[in-house]
Amino acid sequence: MNRLTPEAYRESRKLPLVVVLDYIRSLNNVGSVFRTSDAFRVEAVYLCGITACPPHAEIHKTALGAEETVAWKYFKDTHEAVENLKKEGYIVCAVEQAEGSVMLDKLQLDKTKKYAIILGNEVKGVQQSVVDSCDMCIEIPQYGTKHSLNVAVTAGIVIWEMNCQLTMDNS
Repeated sequence: MNRLTPEAYRESRKLPLVVVLDYIRSLNNVGSVFRTSDAFRVEAVYLCGITACPPHAEIHKTALGAEETVAWKYFKDTHEAVENLKKEGYIVCAVEQAEGSVMLDKLQLDKTKKYAIILGNEVKGVQQSVVDSCDMCIEIPQYGTKHSLNVAVTAGIVIWEMNCQLTMDNS
C-alpha cells in the first residue's frame, strides 16, 4: 500500500496547514482529526481549552496511532494559539458560519502562504472572540435541512480542499 513508516512520516514534507481544535468535547472527534491530518500530512494539530490531549485510549480508538505521528501542541486558551500562529506568519481561518465568510467552493489560497483552520466546539462552534481575531472565515455550503456538520466531517472536507489547493510534491 506504499505507506510511510512513522519515522519517514515525521521526516516528510508537510502541507503548510495547522488544524486548531477550539474546545472540542468529543475524544472521537479529536482522534478523527488526527487521523485525517496524518492522511494529508498536515503540519500540526493544536489542541485548545478542554480539548483532550494524547495519550488517551478514546483518542487512540479513532486516531489509530496518528496521534503519535502528527505533531501537536496544547494551548490553555485558543487566543494564545491564534496569536502564536499569526506571529509565525500563518493566515488564520475560522471554519464557521458567519457574515462575510468565504464559501469553501469559492476559496482561493496562495500556495506561497501558510494557513491554519480553527474548528469549534460541537455545540457552540468557534468562540466569537476567536472568530473576531481570525483573518477570515470559511464556510462549507450546505443545501439540506441541517445547518451544521460534525467536527470531524468538517475537518475532512476543509483539509481535503486545502490539500487540493496547496498540494505539494508528495515526496
